[in-house]
Amino acid sequence: MAKIILLIDDDPVVLEALNECLRPNYQTRIATRGKKGLELARMQPPPDLILLDVELPDVRGYAVCAALKQDLLTASIPVMFLSSHTDVGDITHGLELGAVDYVSKPVAPPILLARVQTHLRLREAHECLQDQNIHLESLVSKRTHDLEARTLELQRSQDLTIFALGSIAETRDNETGNHIFRTSAYVEVMARRLAAQSSRHDAMAAHEWEMIWKSAPLHDIGKVGIPDHILMKPGKLTNEEFEVMKRHPTLGRDAIRSAEIRVKSEGSFLRVAAEIAYGHHERWDGKGYPQGVGGEEIPLSARLMALADVYDALISKRVYKPAMPHAKAVEIIREGRGSHFDPEVLDAFLARTDEFQKIAMCFSDPTLDEDDDPLVRVAVA
Repeated sequence: MAKIILLIDDDPVVLEALNECLRPNYQTRIATRGKKGLELARMQPPPDLILLDVELPDVRGYAVCAALKQDLLTASIPVMFLSSHTDVGDITHGLELGAVDYVSKPVAPPILLARVQTHLRLREAHECLQDQNIHLESLVSKRTHDLEARTLELQRSQDLTIFALGSIAETRDNETGNHIFRTSAYVEVMARRLAAQSSRHDAMAAHEWEMIWKSAPLHDIGKVGIPDHILMKPGKLTNEEFEVMKRHPTLGRDAIRSAEIRVKSEGSFLRVAAEIAYGHHERWDGKGYPQGVGGEEIPLSARLMALADVYDALISKRVYKPAMPHAKAVEIIREGRGSHFDPEVLDAFLARTDEFQKIAMCFSDPTLDEDDDPLVRVAVA
């Protein structure tokens, strides 16, 4: 059955353009007033995505979004704002209300279709995670005699879900999927080094260490909520745009926590993923974001991810720079001891730099023809 998209806009020209763009692939419902839009959103079957105009005749789109998120029947439906305004304050306000994206008018059909597809895929991944949880609970009740088989199936389901969600984040970026494979492998190398040390041997169980590198692919899931005109901007970001970009750790944490709540799995492997998503841009000296915390206030999982992410940015080719040689990248990271990076994590990296180089070669990227992530550009600069 085709996905249902609810269009809430009072401009007949815009509605005609949206309908013409979406109808070949999706079913559409149309409302020209905010209150009517709320009624259609509650209609069964519910829409899979809502495109919501900011300016409506009876009530502002922001109020409609707030009402949708407060209603249990509609809270999980992703909302994309439509507006001719690109003010950073307006965009931020919309995201804070729970919207997943902010699309500027006039809408270019190819861009709209791509972003609609991205958010529908993300919702499908969340629903898949919920279905998997229900399925696994059923297996536990039916196959209690085979604990080892059930555990392996759970681990595979978790791994599949994590990489599926991580790959969705990559579709919003100009990175290839190899970025999440490389950074996960880097984190695993350092985590295994730390786990083997006598001082940490009894601090964490083996499965807790494993959850760190298996959760690493979700570190940038929050980028799904960053508007394309900022995420894919080829030039340097303005201060206002960078403030919006800096929201992606918070958006990522909130999305993962929301998934935990939906599947009633608080305290699960997703807890570590939320730590990584929220804290991987913090610095050891407290000069990072979004919280500006430092030292051991930053979860170890996020400290490991921070180093892995920077190393990958340095050795990867970008349109504005060639790939940096491994040795030079190592020296730059070495200079970050006690400022950007946890000294203990840095030592684990320095003890295994050869393995980092092998991983980078094994999962190397194809030649890039498009602009890369401007956030990484800022981090490297």
